[in-house]
Amino acid sequence: MFNLSKQLPAYGGQAVVEGVMFGGHRYTVTAIRRKDDTIEYLEEPKKEEAWARPFKRIPFIRGIVSLISASANGSRHLNFSTDRYDTEPGEETAAEDTPSKLTMILGVAVIGVLSFLFGKLIFTVVPAILADVLFKHWVTNNILQNLIEGGIKLILLFTYIALIARTPMIKRLFQYHGAEHKVINAYEAGVELTVKNVQQFSTLHYRCGSSFLIFTVLTGVVIYSFFHYDSLWERVYQRILLLPVVIGVSYETLQATNKVRDIPLLRFLGYPGLWLQKLTTREPDDAQVEVALASFKRMRELEEGNTASTTVSVHS
Repeated sequence: MFNLSKQLPAYGGQAVVEGVMFGGHRYTVTAIRRKDDTIEYLEEPKKEEAWARPFKRIPFIRGIVSLISASANGSRHLNFSTDRYDTEPGEETAAEDTPSKLTMILGVAVIGVLSFLFGKLIFTVVPAILADVLFKHWVTNNILQNLIEGGIKLILLFTYIALIARTPMIKRLFQYHGAEHKVINAYEAGVELTVKNVQQFSTLHYRCGSSFLIFTVLTGVVIYSFFHYDSLWERVYQRILLLPVVIGVSYETLQATNKVRDIPLLRFLGYPGLWLQKLTTREPDDAQVEVALASFKRMRELEEGNTASTTVSVHS
């Protein structure tokens, strides 16, 4: 099958509660399945902050800026899906009028950014402490310690995903994640976007955020090996200071593996990320693919200027 991915825009997406978000260059759209089986949308024009624009052109810096922006934007859409998917039609106003105190103080977008940064910090510091405390008496070589630290990170990551995947809501979230990838794969393959056609494609994609998690672990092992430390405290603050470097390099690595995915001798570089996606995606049913398609098609309509944009939700 002829692949058109090199000629097509690189769209991104995210699974939300009972739905999928897709982002284009100018618009972001989320579609969710309501309790009454209707599909509802949240449509937003992309608003890029002036300060971020120049940084998004700088390699290694652009990854950090893009991820922070994506966390803020994704949190708004995830909050929309969480608030709306299980409310009865007509109850939306009451639900929207009672936000949490934390949300009122900081805002959903800020909470999303803080959660992202806090999560990365914990995921960086805890494995470093465990590797030092548990293995420093048997393994004194710093490079071997870095490998052990990377192994602990992978164990924690896989364990966390395996545990949350047992809950019904996360299982459905992973199904929508799979639906998102299927739609992008079908679009990049140039086929007609129907539920039947989309279901024939893989739930895995090289450009997925799950792949980024793996690359941060592998990249961290390499980068940390260039820095010597003599104490646990020195090791921990090194990891914290180097976190932006690891994120920036990992982002560029992810983009590079996507560019070479059609080259037989190089496509294996993206395999670690694809392996993790076998945990973070599930096969969706037709109804879930229908929602993902609705989101993607609506986003494309707005991108192409075929319909007016609104910033409010509308029923299908």
